[in-house]
Amino acid sequence: MRFSLRQTEVFVAVARRGSVSAAAEQLALSQSAASTSLSDMERQFDCQLFDRIGKALRLNTLGEQLLPKAVELLDRAREIEDLLAGRAGLGPLRIGATLTIGNYLATLIVAGMLQKHGEARIQLNVHNTATIVEQVAGFDLDVGMIEGACHHPDLHVEPWLEDELVVFCPPDHPLARKRALSMERLMQEPWILRERGSGTREVFDQAVHRAGLEPRVRLELEHTEAIKRAVESGLGIGCISRLALREAFRRGSLVALKTPPLDLRRRFQFLWHTDKYHTAAMREFLAACHALSAGATRSDQIELPYIP
Repeated sequence: MRFSLRQTEVFVAVARRGSVSAAAEQLALSQSAASTSLSDMERQFDCQLFDRIGKALRLNTLGEQLLPKAVELLDRAREIEDLLAGRAGLGPLRIGATLTIGNYLATLIVAGMLQKHGEARIQLNVHNTATIVEQVAGFDLDVGMIEGACHHPDLHVEPWLEDELVVFCPPDHPLARKRALSMERLMQEPWILRERGSGTREVFDQAVHRAGLEPRVRLELEHTEAIKRAVESGLGIGCISRLALREAFRRGSLVALKTPPLDLRRRFQFLWHTDKYHTAAMREFLAACHALSAGATRSDQIELPYIP
């Protein structure tokens, strides 16, 4: 062959990181060695894989076509290397999960895999839906787990589990004692919500806008636990997944409010690039997810250890 795995590795690293220097740092190479490797690959085939914009490198059309094939080649090469070295376990796996899934489900699944495969190298990143979609599309993640919608043309989306958002408040809040609530009355309250770009916020916004309502947003927070604490402190009412509220409802530190006009249902979903090669680690992870949710029709029905 006229190209090497090292050249392929450098190309993928530059595509992901956006510069030769960042790629060299990731691969523990000198900048000159990484630059030479990429230049040799382009010269050997008399082609250009990147558009040079100042010091930044951006994939051109040919580079975009090559990237998924190069990533797959490297994934398969690592499996061959592990086999030849007598390592029968799983290879590396990079997972991205949105906040609710990451905090309450993905960590348990990853822990189970690591207990079963001590040699496995698993990376779990927790971000909002928009970030996860972007990273999976750029091959920075092998698989994503999201709570919001994804319409990216290069990504495959697979439904996993039903979930439901719940409007909630402290037990001593005036609304907690009311059996019937109008939506107009709810909209008068200050709201503590997730940030825009999160799947939770997207579902909430769509539900209230369909009802022709506009909430008074007092505070936007990136973390579910922070929202629960803010609501417990009396700063306002909130709306997050029933899964994240299960233990708080059990303790009685928070209570659910009935909001019949609002459709707050959603679905947890897997996503991966349509050109992504499914490694053994990826296949086992997806199987473990389905095993965890077996018999449950909604996320809060999954048997989980106590979460304070």
